[in-house]
Amino acid sequence: MTPPPPFAKGPRPSGENPSPPEGSAPGDAAGRWMVPIAALQHAVYCLRQAALIHLEQAWAENRFTAEGHQLHITVDIPDARARRGVRRVTALPLVSMRLGLEGVADVVEFHRAPAGSTPAGSAPAGSETPYPVEIKRGKPKPHAADTVQLCAQALCLEEMTGLPVPEGAVYYGETRHRLPVAFTPELRALTLDTLRALRRLFETQATPPAPSRTGRCRACSLIELCRPKAGATSALAWRARTLAARLDSPDGDDETPP
Repeated sequence: MTPPPPFAKGPRPSGENPSPPEGSAPGDAAGRWMVPIAALQHAVYCLRQAALIHLEQAWAENRFTAEGHQLHITVDIPDARARRGVRRVTALPLVSMRLGLEGVADVVEFHRAPAGSTPAGSAPAGSETPYPVEIKRGKPKPHAADTVQLCAQALCLEEMTGLPVPEGAVYYGETRHRLPVAFTPELRALTLDTLRALRRLFETQATPPAPSRTGRCRACSLIELCRPKAGATSALAWRARTLAARLDSPDGDDETPP
């Protein structure tokens, strides 16, 4: 997995925070931050992680990110081909101007609707129903980070194509299986709630404190940059230990305890 690009903003009134780094994608006409779809996955996992990556432009590799990057090599190159009646597009750019979302889908399959009558709410006969597929290195997770990211892709595809996107899938490299994901009203609501939380984060430009999630912190490549244990330390307790160490030092130096 490569470092995500910086987020972007549209035209801004005077007195606001400085513009994002050069090379960012343009914002929307309303002047909102364009939220990267990948940021939703980071935010569900840990809102502080999302801030470190997308606000502070911090990034670090570990074994998990390196393996994810290797798995994505084949889908990071734009391509389109058809097989068994299914059109498959890789590295497909996505955008929702209504929601202020943008990103790139690993894979989008376009399944042609069969001729004849179709159920209410489905794509018209003869049209192609988008079916996003997100590639992940590990296995299904107990949290909704991957499914929220996939649902955000579906929301973009619905706006771009004008067709309903009822389902997609996450392919996990460790199990080598697809996990079908239905875009239920509950998942869509969670995705929009996460988007709103990210927009508040981008507007305030404030990185939240580290939460206490030992398991997630251990797996995070940013743990050395985040330093969650240091953030959980009381400033008063740190000052008391520092003063005590200086008073106890035989040389009277300014050594700070570890």
